[in-house]
Amino acid sequence: MKGKVTLVGAGPGDPGLLTVKGLQALRRAEVVVYDRLVSPAVLELIPDSARRIDVGKEASRHPVPQDRINQILLEEAQAGCNVVRLKGGDPFVFGRGGEELQVLAQAGAAFEEVPGVTSAIAAAAYGGIPVTHRGFASSLHMITGHAREGEPLRIDFEALVRTGGTLVFLMGVTAMPAIVSGLLEAGMDGKTPAAMVESGTLPGQRRCDAVLETLPQRAAEMGIRSPALIIVGGVCALAPELCWFERLPLRGKRILVTRPKDRAGTLSGKLRELGADVVEFPCIRTEAISPCPAMADALGRLPAYEWLGFTSAAGVEAFWTCLRGMGKDARALGGVKLAAIGPATGKALEVHGLTADLIPEAYNAACMGEALANAAEGKILLLRAEEGSPALTDALKTAGIAFDDIPVYRTICDNPRSAELREELEAGQFDYVTFTSASTVRGFVSAVGADADFGRFTGLCIGEQTAGEAKKHGIAVRVAKKAAIDALVELAESN
Repeated sequence: MKGKVTLVGAGPGDPGLLTVKGLQALRRAEVVVYDRLVSPAVLELIPDSARRIDVGKEASRHPVPQDRINQILLEEAQAGCNVVRLKGGDPFVFGRGGEELQVLAQAGAAFEEVPGVTSAIAAAAYGGIPVTHRGFASSLHMITGHAREGEPLRIDFEALVRTGGTLVFLMGVTAMPAIVSGLLEAGMDGKTPAAMVESGTLPGQRRCDAVLETLPQRAAEMGIRSPALIIVGGVCALAPELCWFERLPLRGKRILVTRPKDRAGTLSGKLRELGADVVEFPCIRTEAISPCPAMADALGRLPAYEWLGFTSAAGVEAFWTCLRGMGKDARALGGVKLAAIGPATGKALEVHGLTADLIPEAYNAACMGEALANAAEGKILLLRAEEGSPALTDALKTAGIAFDDIPVYRTICDNPRSAELREELEAGQFDYVTFTSASTVRGFVSAVGADADFGRFTGLCIGEQTAGEAKKHGIAVRVAKKAAIDALVELAESN
């Protein structure tokens, strides 16, 4: 097998700015080599099956020298691996991406480059600064503020001043006083608007506004640190008017998402769109019970059932896998009606060309049980979790409805970052923790320990049953108006 290296620009930090092509390459990766400017949110997109190699570099500290990084890429490719070299921003904009590919080219290794969104434009935009504007600047100039150790900056400041355009200095935090002095000595007006954007596009982004001559003092007062870029030019004056990112409703809120990794994306994405600092901590994962003789037997007798009920997407997938494994497809359902506990489970059915005949008004087990009890005349087949809520079956028993309740998947609680999370929770580093089921509450408590301090955050719960489980552990809760992801997001926004 011939290996290949795909050099992927990860963008400036916001995972939404990773390109579609970059994400596709990442999903196919067997090995991912990344550095410190790749945000944790982007690293979460690396498939579990991929081997990770951290070669993180920062100013004046290179844990893995560049020559060694080049060799790692070559060695992995020559070993036949599909390698993604993940670099912050755009690899060809002061990212040394060209140097890395030259080594591969000279050795005859296969490679490809996927451009990324450069922080020179994105971080400025998230700071409310358009790098060009007809009223201020018709040109843009990107300059590295990083010099080789022990050497002075090699920048033609006079040429830059003559352009009259917007100047963006990357990697210039340490050299910022020298950059400002160079521009002033070259004749730039000290009252020229200037700014620095720290951690651009990330939830912790900060913008330092000043004029050129006061920029060093103002940045020192704010404690601006790398990664940050320096922007100089009239466009900086537009920032107070155009700083849309700073006005997002969840800006400054840190939220822990406990959903299983394969289902966390929708909730995390919606929260990030509102400005939240989202940390994904899957407290549970689902595992299909396989083989599952009870389900196979029931699916062999499908005409005996009037209704087939699902309480999660995991149940739908377990059902479909078993059905296909038996050599059957949707035609086997015949006249069987389908019930889904909520829209998300309904969408999981739609993926397989199926439409739910019943979704209860409130998306919880008790309401689903009542709805089925009112609708059913014949027998019901329930395919759900090993520890499914008794509220559903209690409603059917009360109504005298016959049913088979078959566990088709189990919920497993495990996460290797439990100790780290506990420290952060007890230090009060989270505003909210989201819970989308009682099982995520139990998984969370199991992960961090039942004796942890749960009084430092508010639990945002998708329904009353979930809230009840959280209250057992002394967690202060707020409950969404509906048992739906959008309602949970609205709950976070309203706090």
